[in-house]
Amino acid sequence: MLTTAEATEAIAAAMPAFAATGVELRLATGRVLRQSVTAERDQPPFDRVTMDGIAIQYASFKTGNRQFRIQGQQHAGDAQQSLQDSDACIEIMTGAVLPDNTDCVVPVERTSVEDSVATIEIDYELQQHQFIHPRGSDHKKDHLILDTGHRIEAVDIAIIASCGLASVEVSEQPTIAVISTGNELVAAGAPINDYQIRSSNGPALVAMLASHGYTQCQHDHLLDDRQLLEQRLAQHLQESNVLILSGGVSMGKADFVPEVLAQLGVEMIFHKISQRPGKPMWFGIGPDNQAVFALPGNPVSTLVCCRQYVIPALADASKHDDKASETAVLSEPYEFKANLSCFLPVRLRSDATGQLIATPVAMNTSGDFAALGGTDGYVELPQNQSNFATGSAWPLHRWSNY
Repeated sequence: MLTTAEATEAIAAAMPAFAATGVELRLATGRVLRQSVTAERDQPPFDRVTMDGIAIQYASFKTGNRQFRIQGQQHAGDAQQSLQDSDACIEIMTGAVLPDNTDCVVPVERTSVEDSVATIEIDYELQQHQFIHPRGSDHKKDHLILDTGHRIEAVDIAIIASCGLASVEVSEQPTIAVISTGNELVAAGAPINDYQIRSSNGPALVAMLASHGYTQCQHDHLLDDRQLLEQRLAQHLQESNVLILSGGVSMGKADFVPEVLAQLGVEMIFHKISQRPGKPMWFGIGPDNQAVFALPGNPVSTLVCCRQYVIPALADASKHDDKASETAVLSEPYEFKANLSCFLPVRLRSDATGQLIATPVAMNTSGDFAALGGTDGYVELPQNQSNFATGSAWPLHRWSNY
């Protein structure tokens, strides 16, 4: 069996990259940027007024002048005016261009106006250049704003639009087939017998993928029938970039998935990882470079393997340059005797110093998915260690990005 690190490396080495494509800006949220975004202009592109008031020459105020004849008004979006007289002022609005020949803005609430003359309060002291956002003080034209590999968030849409781009290059969304296998599965809402169980893995996988930005998913349920598996998996291989199967990869007589995949030309990269839960995981590459993940059918194993291996593999294939990592410390001691890596579900809280505290959540088996309710993710505990002390810090993997 591979170690968890070896499995991650094997997937990364075999995983095909997703192509780049152009999309309208309104469709770019959540996608991975595949181009550099540089400033169209200086930002701000002019000396920008940050307060409603009057624009004056500071030198005139310094001579003792507190009354200024109103020459005119200038609103945000108006062309720049020019002050014609040092004893005059221009009424100015927030966001407007600073009028030429002015270098100071006095807030409207510190002035009074009578007979088209603005008077500054007698006790108000002002500074030269106050309430002016200087041109280019945020960044200069051609400055790198966003680099390739960045996952686009809502705030980035404003940034990209400010750079004058109506569309942007992003990684293509992979077409993903999520396939649940098993005669015992029945969809929610359908009649169910005592000897059957609800199909939960497929909907959970689709939801987890969506929470990480992968939305082009379809879910299919296949019975444990070799001929049906061959037919439908062949169809999914033709229609999808990525296949994620749940169930049918262990050693049972109805676990046909590895054999059927081999018959369809999918090359096995590995089968089984020294971990719990999720030991029977299978990974391979299809004849047309499709990535195929066959996950164990127990619900906790399915979700852990998807988060631990599938999500990072899709991010790498999308060229997502995500170097972020988290650690959390255990709130209590934990013992794990098996010589396997342990993925331990936890609930998180922050202490007074801001440190993340992880409280282990007990489960009966890897089928006890109800115990995952309210958990935030899991910590990764290394192989070849049995006792994990209170306060020890371990890598944290959250279920979703939300």
